[in-house]
Amino acid sequence: MQIYLVGGAVRDELLGLKVKDRDHLVVGASAEQMSALGYRQVGKSFPVFLHPKSGEEYALARTEKKVGHGYGGFDFDAAPTVTLEEDLVRRDLTINAMARDEQGVIHDPYNGRADLDARLLRHVSDAFVEDPLRVLRVARFAARFHGLGFTVADETLALMQQLSDSGELDYLSAERVWQETERALGEPHPEVYFEVLERCHALPRLFPELAALSGVPQPPQWHGGLDAWQHTLMALQQAVALGASGAERFAVLVHDLGKGLTPAEQWPRHIGHEHAGIKPVQALCQRLRVPNEWRELALLVAELHLKVHRAEELKPATLVRLFDQLDGWRKPERFAQVLRCCQCDAQGRPGQTEAPYPAADYLQAALAEANQVAVKAVVADGFTGAAIRDELGRRRTDALARWKAAR
Repeated sequence: MQIYLVGGAVRDELLGLKVKDRDHLVVGASAEQMSALGYRQVGKSFPVFLHPKSGEEYALARTEKKVGHGYGGFDFDAAPTVTLEEDLVRRDLTINAMARDEQGVIHDPYNGRADLDARLLRHVSDAFVEDPLRVLRVARFAARFHGLGFTVADETLALMQQLSDSGELDYLSAERVWQETERALGEPHPEVYFEVLERCHALPRLFPELAALSGVPQPPQWHGGLDAWQHTLMALQQAVALGASGAERFAVLVHDLGKGLTPAEQWPRHIGHEHAGIKPVQALCQRLRVPNEWRELALLVAELHLKVHRAEELKPATLVRLFDQLDGWRKPERFAQVLRCCQCDAQGRPGQTEAPYPAADYLQAALAEANQVAVKAVVADGFTGAAIRDELGRRRTDALARWKAAR
């Protein structure tokens, strides 16, 4: 029985990165032996065990045989006779197919270390095409390691295109697509995830609403010659620069989906795209089962981003309606999220990444002023029922009119 540290832990150690998860591989042992040593089995489709003290995962070496569609269509053999090389060859990328034994020796049968040095994401074997989830995983690794200079090897991109064109991606569950996408949105370069998916033909199959933005022109005076897709990716880059949360990054990603529905004869203008974008955002969120909190934020940003940009032009009554729509009265944190997403949109253009975004400060100040109007005072003046809301809105409007006049 030999135990190896495998996968991402070895890769990240060699890259000088902090190791987050430590996975172990056990060669030459049976499930019965592991249980007898106190390991607790947690995997049913193939034997994975938790160490009795550390709680770290230990998996028996295994081989795989493709028997059906999708990432789950495999039979496994985890016999004690399976070798280290046989286990590692089934992995996705060479940089994830290295192992370190208990003496500290690195076992690298598929030249992962050379690809680390060359900054290449390369598949281990042609069995790569048997698992469609690997298309998303490679795109996510590209998003994670882009800042270190990593790119997808041409031959691996060709296999990813083959997988996309074969229809295998259609067998991925919504949960797995969203799981990989949510993780990718949290990477240092989430825009690279979607760029790679576009290059390997996966974007139209998995995210047709996003793919519809590619090649769609925008008014050059506002977007510096970027099409709607290029602008979306640049805005997503800006979201990372501003420290946006995952939910905010997603909202930025889908804020302009309405532009994909603009008739070509109306290009490069996109009148009403913010309202047109509501349905495709809803469709994407429903299909991928996006969390409700993320969906609600995305819908608000899609519908209201132009109004936020024009904040200083809005009349007092319109400001109050905007605060009602955003529920800024009760949800100030989400209100701030919407403003940050709109800032990403405004700054996600050539030459604008460092430009000021006065709309955010203006709206925060306006909300603070309107919040000075106390509900208790309205009730104390004898208003009841629905009349309270109407009078509160009127007083807030008057307060904002005085505030704007004094600025």
